[in-house]
Amino acid sequence: MQTLITALTGWNEGRLDQAALEMASIEFPGLDTGPYLERLDHMGLELEEEAAGLNGPEFVARLNTFLFQEIGLRGDEQNYYDPRNSCLNWVLDQRTGIPITLSVVYIELARRLGRRVAGIGLPGHFVVRYEDNKFSTFIDPFNGGELLDEAGCRRLSKRVTGAEVNFDPRLLRPVTTRHILIRMLNNLRAAYFQSEDFAKAATVLNLLIRSSPETADYYKGRGIANIHIRQFLAAKADFEQYLKLEPQAEDRDDVVKQMAEIHRWLGTLN
Repeated sequence: MQTLITALTGWNEGRLDQAALEMASIEFPGLDTGPYLERLDHMGLELEEEAAGLNGPEFVARLNTFLFQEIGLRGDEQNYYDPRNSCLNWVLDQRTGIPITLSVVYIELARRLGRRVAGIGLPGHFVVRYEDNKFSTFIDPFNGGELLDEAGCRRLSKRVTGAEVNFDPRLLRPVTTRHILIRMLNNLRAAYFQSEDFAKAATVLNLLIRSSPETADYYKGRGIANIHIRQFLAAKADFEQYLKLEPQAEDRDDVVKQMAEIHRWLGTLN
């Protein structure tokens, strides 16, 4: 997971596709990343000659046709929270995914074709932005490559979150590879807690803590996961670090009680 770890810790942005595939090995242990990188390369080669002569609008239209009609990528609305939808290999194999993983495919294919496409982290959703010197548009890979303007992005966020969003224009700025990977890990974290796969949740939280060791909630989450996998000493240490970072936490009393319970459990083992 070297590419993923270096990207998360900020030492080197690295390649998004390689890092995303390394992340997928949490769900698919022993995953060979090579064939999936080659598949993306092959997709790029299919379009390379044709795409070279296209202007911005023509390029976006051709890439949308290729990905969402010829290849058949689509958003998985029925199994949205399936952790496999956060895995790039699964998206390439099954042609389904959630907004951010579909966006990774879009970004990486465009990169292979020498075009500027960046990730845009909207509240509750993820899209991409194509931009050159003459043309710019937002694109929603989850909804078949729908083109959006700034107002459309605001409406999309409102529809997805179901709430009035205090929309900051800075949300329309491109995000970094590190930001994308952290958001993908948080999606996996939520999926594993929902499916009660606490061992994998703990693995995800290990990476999130490496990326952002000052984020208190990550320690609390890992502490909860560690309790479920009976790693009581580790859970106690996580809760202690959580309270160290958030001494005035609203749930402080509950966490202190949980630590006392852990102490009693450990006492029964002696």
